[in-house]
Amino acid sequence: MSEYFDHKEIRSQSERENDHLNKLQDLINSAKELSPFYSKSLSLVEADGIQNLSDLPKLPIVRKSELIELQNSEPPFGGLGMVPAGKMARLFLSPGPIVEPQGEDEDIWRVARALYAVGLREGGIAHNCFAYHFTPAGIMFDYAARTLGCAVFPGGVGQTEDQVNAINRFQSDAYMGTPDFLKIILEKAEVLNTPITSITRALVTGGPLFPDLRNYYEGRGIHVRQCYATADVGLIAYESEAMEGMIIDEDVIVEIVRPGTGDLVPDGEVGEVIVTCFNPNYPLIRFATGDLSAILEGQSPCGRTNRRIKGWMGRADQTTKVRGMFIHPEQVARVVELHEEIIKARLEVSDSDGKDTMALHCEVKSGLANEDLENQIADTIRIECRLRGNVIFEAVGTLPNDGKVINDSRDSVLG
Repeated sequence: MSEYFDHKEIRSQSERENDHLNKLQDLINSAKELSPFYSKSLSLVEADGIQNLSDLPKLPIVRKSELIELQNSEPPFGGLGMVPAGKMARLFLSPGPIVEPQGEDEDIWRVARALYAVGLREGGIAHNCFAYHFTPAGIMFDYAARTLGCAVFPGGVGQTEDQVNAINRFQSDAYMGTPDFLKIILEKAEVLNTPITSITRALVTGGPLFPDLRNYYEGRGIHVRQCYATADVGLIAYESEAMEGMIIDEDVIVEIVRPGTGDLVPDGEVGEVIVTCFNPNYPLIRFATGDLSAILEGQSPCGRTNRRIKGWMGRADQTTKVRGMFIHPEQVARVVELHEEIIKARLEVSDSDGKDTMALHCEVKSGLANEDLENQIADTIRIECRLRGNVIFEAVGTLPNDGKVINDSRDSVLG
């Protein structure tokens, strides 16, 4: 049996990029014809104008907040769908609210690849502790296991005593769910004096897998791997046995951009995760997840050749309120854009004697830090943010690499 889910995982990067480019060009043509939203947003973009993946920044970004507004104004899909609602397999409504349709009755979320990397194989029994109602997580993982030829117990959430009984009755060998719920089930089994010994592997997402929790599972002989997936686009990246970062899924394009912009950051620098998926019925092109991560340089020792990310590193939406005014990362990005002297910037928000203060800490090109530039940047802050802020020059390379454009150190943020 193959060590890999398919040949895609070990193809050359050039082969992968050519495949993605062809799919992207086809998707642009289809979306402009069938999607009311993309027929407008891509009206000035020709598919043959995207000659390689480095041309991606020519395409507009779709942010989750924008998607919610679009769906509210033009239900149910905000004009992004390429088939009517009645042609979809299932319709989901996540908190927001935000609509996520299942375009085809199959593993369109591609989670099977992550399950295969965990070691789940045909004939296995997967205990699925993701919810099956309203949100797509339960169905996402159900289809993934079924794609591999495994039986699935739809456990959902809660009812820990019943979860224990089901696992032991069916001798499930794999768990799918949030990182912490499996521990709750195992502890419940100990209380009931019916210990669980059949589960040997788990694929988790939807929360942090802390090192102590991973060690707890490993101590019980359960090999746990994480995947990074969203209800909007499905699988984005997953862990392999190498345990070095997360390998990007073969059927998405991932970019890391500076929060509040569409500008790519260098490999290794933390930024916002932008994903393009090729769902033929509900495509998302350059979808801003609102999550932070960074490209991990090099190739995984497991032999898979796709690029890797460092995993989930926080949220990119750093909107905060200062003196009654909302400040968004996009505003800070405009300040930087208007001053080519700035290499990198970070807005620090704090309080002094009960009063809000903010200062833009800037790394600028060598020899250009002076009082005139400081005053110019301060004027731009006042115009773009409609608030006054100080400007503090920092040595190049000293600002933290954490993806933060706005750092609010006050006890209460939005209030």
